[in-house]
Amino acid sequence: MTGTGVGPVLISLDNVDAGYGNTHVLHDVNFHVHEDQFTGIVGPSGAGKTTLLRLLLGTLDASGGTITRSPKMATAYVPQLETVNWDFPITVFECVLMSRTQGRVLPWASKTEKAEVHSVLERLGIGDLAERHIRELSGGQQQRMFLARALLRQPQLLLLDEPTSGVDVSTRHDVLHLLADLHEEGMAIVLTTHDLNGMAAHLPHLVCVNGRIIADGSPNEVITPDVLEQTYGARMEVLQHLGMPVVVDSGGPVLVQKNIA
Repeated sequence: MTGTGVGPVLISLDNVDAGYGNTHVLHDVNFHVHEDQFTGIVGPSGAGKTTLLRLLLGTLDASGGTITRSPKMATAYVPQLETVNWDFPITVFECVLMSRTQGRVLPWASKTEKAEVHSVLERLGIGDLAERHIRELSGGQQQRMFLARALLRQPQLLLLDEPTSGVDVSTRHDVLHLLADLHEEGMAIVLTTHDLNGMAAHLPHLVCVNGRIIADGSPNEVITPDVLEQTYGARMEVLQHLGMPVVVDSGGPVLVQKNIA
């Protein structure tokens, strides 16, 4: 699995500044997403990770610089699970179908649309949950449902905001393997993550962000004491385990990066 991006460019951010009102969040960002890219964005809370996703998604305009998109590029977005109203009265099937509202004329699903929804639910292993209320799902099932919503749009680029936040270790591994399979099938993927050891170290390409891009490269190139100190403002030790970098605190246990968004 490569993922560093050598194919045609889908989106280019050149010398981009961005923020909200008078608050500047990102400055002088140069970031290109290729059609064969698999990238994780890491950094502390307020560093601009979600802002960078919003720029890529097109829901936030740059205040400076240039953003260039490939014509007719299809993009899909998976939000943080914590931001979803799980009491909304809707089934898994209905939730996934809603991603196809654009361009639909009839208020009910066609036979073809129903087949497509059931097909993508089966592909993600939750076909038997189609009629279940969304609040009855486990964290892993919720994540798979939103991945199904995204895949129904047949995107070239999939954007995910903290896809493993709040899920257990087993679910995190399942999500990582599923995303790796989607990437192998030709989908470009960019995600944010706070989990340096459990998620970021397993990705092929990382970008460290804190108001600007601090570093860009493979986990072994990016997860280093110097880069992490520039990114998080604190010294972290890094060991090698089975060929992968592992972040530890000064006392030796594996550092658990909580509440870093």
